Order: sequence, then structure tokens, then C-alpha cells
Amino acid sequence: MTRSVLLTLVAGPLAVLGVSDLLIAARQARGSRRRRPRGRVLGLLAAVGRRIGVVPAPGDLEARLAAAGSALGLCPADLMAVKVGAAVVGVLAALPLAAGASGRTGPFLALAAGAGGYLAPDAWLRRRRRSRITAMEGELGDVLDLLRVCVQAGLPVGRALGEVGARHAGVLPRELRAAAATMRLGTPRAEALERLGAGAPLPAVAALIAAIGRSERHGAPLAPALTALAADARAEQGRALTEHAAKAAPKIQLVVALLLVPAVMLLVGAAVLRAFGVA
Repeated sequence: MTRSVLLTLVAGPLAVLGVSDLLIAARQARGSRRRRPRGRVLGLLAAVGRRIGVVPAPGDLEARLAAAGSALGLCPADLMAVKVGAAVVGVLAALPLAAGASGRTGPFLALAAGAGGYLAPDAWLRRRRRSRITAMEGELGDVLDLLRVCVQAGLPVGRALGEVGARHAGVLPRELRAAAATMRLGTPRAEALERLGAGAPLPAVAALIAAIGRSERHGAPLAPALTALAADARAEQGRALTEHAAKAAPKIQLVVALLLVPAVMLLVGAAVLRAFGVA
């Protein structure tokens, strides 16, 4: 297998993943709320997948979609259709290479391209989930403090969630705002909080939901629990920053050792040679 074939095989799934990410980002910027993907590429892939036959979705796909963001507008059936369509497109794109390959390499290329297209949306979901969790971890301390202030001011939990979501920008406040909106529409609070936990899969958010449930059942004040959760979130954020700084120190030393020290030595050597030349 030549190097060009390997690069083509890797580039196909990455191209599908990148185009899908760009289309979803543009869709979010337009503020669309439709359940079906409207991008031309995603729509074409979904149409091809539905024509061939949608594979049954795994049980955890809905939770993964929720963790990747409810603003995507994708249901499990849509994503499975896109996966099947991407696999078909990958196989068709690899057919010219497979036809020119010899022996068993051709079928392997076609199968590998199809598998890459089928798995590319899963990799995109994992990447999006990680980025959302990282963003929410950075917002957690401020959000919990604002929520504590609203609760101490006498606001009910649903309205407090809505106020924090409206007055703070970010991923986690957006999930709080969505939970408050569903409560205003008549959704039971337990169900709305369950959706909040699915959209914000953080241990602190799960602890917040549990504290709200205890407060409703036993009448315990919610503000002390929010204070403790906010303190824990800030401590965890501080530990994360310390670990990040500790990991950055060896990289800085490597840069100094490989770039700055040789540059200084070259300058010193040039000065020495010039001095001997003058002498």
C-alpha cells in the first residue's frame, strides 16, 4: 500500500467530519431549531442513508446527542441515517483507488473508507462533548454563585435557573435557560432537571439536581448546598489550572533547550570567530 493511498484513506473521513462540523456550526449561528439537518451535505447523506435503510440506533445515542448539545437539532434516527450515508459515500469515493489496486488491497480500501465514513460522526460527537464539558467546567463556579444569590433572594428554583441563564453567557447557562423554559411550558420539574443533567453531564450538575430534589422533599435550604458546590467547583478549576501549568513547564524547557540555547550558542560562536579573525 503506497503512501498516497494511506493519505487518501485518512483524508476521506476527516473531510466528512470537517464538513459536518462546519455545517452544524453555521446552522447554530442561524439559530435554527428544526429537528432535521438542513445542510446540503448532511441532508444528502441522510437521504442516502434513509433510502438504503437506517441502522437501529444504540441505546446510548440519545444521551450522547444530548451531551453534544440540544441545539444540534439531530435525533438518533437522523444521525444513523447520516452515518449510513457517509459510509456509502466513503465506499464510492474509494472505488477508483480500489479499482486501480491489485489483489486484496482494493476491497480493503473500499471497506476501510466505508468504515471511516460510518465512524466519523461518532468521533465528531465525542469531540463536541469534550469541548462542551470543558467550557461548562470553566463556567460552573460563577453559575452556581449566581444561582445561590437568586435562591437567597427568594426566587423559586425554576425562575432562578431562568434568571441565571438569561444573565450569564455560555454553554451551561444555555442549558439552564432551556430547563427553565420547559418548566414554564408545563413540563414537570423532575423531567426538566433530568434533561438538564443529560445536556450538562457534569458531577456538579448531578449534585445540583440532587440538592434541588432534597430541598423539595425535605424542605432543606438550598443556598448552603449551592455555596458548597460553588466552592468545590472553584477548587477543582484551580487544580485543573495547576495541572495545566505543570504540564506546560516541561514544554517550555524543551523549547528553551532546542531553540533558545542553540541560538545563543550560535551568537557566541559568531562573536568568538569574529574576535579571532580580527586578532
